[in-house]
Amino acid sequence: MKKSLITIILALSLTTLLQAQTPDEKQVTDVVNNLFKAMQTNDTVLFKSVFADQVTMATVAKNREGKLVLERETGIRDFLKAIAKPNPRGAFNEEIWSIKVQLDGDFAQLWCDYAFYLGNTFSHCGVDAFHLVRTADGWKIFHLADTRRREGCKVPQEIQDKHK
Repeated sequence: MKKSLITIILALSLTTLLQAQTPDEKQVTDVVNNLFKAMQTNDTVLFKSVFADQVTMATVAKNREGKLVLERETGIRDFLKAIAKPNPRGAFNEEIWSIKVQLDGDFAQLWCDYAFYLGNTFSHCGVDAFHLVRTADGWKIFHLADTRRREGCKVPQEIQDKHK
């Protein structure tokens, strides 16, 4: 019994060590988390600080007729306007999980599942894919792509409970 318990504890410890983030992976994750914090708190200074000078964004979704739509934007001006003032329906709360960070020199990608809530009201879910570049001022987002859907969302229970 003791051997089994020790084996389980060692296996869990090894799994935790293997999943630990490198300093660069942590910095990339922190940048993305700061974006979500800025969205939630309407902090335009923090919001601007996570982005590179030139940014592109894209969304893959289906319209009301069920037809695939690819929306592209250059720049973050409209995004910035949306978070600049409190929304009367509630804060922008984007919750993420299943975070995967990949690095190659000064390029990084963070891929994650997300659920978006307006206040505590569920809006949609999907995946986010962030592309970041290491600059003299640290990691900066230069491209953000996401998918959006309202059905088939597998939001972890602890996130659902947080927004009840």
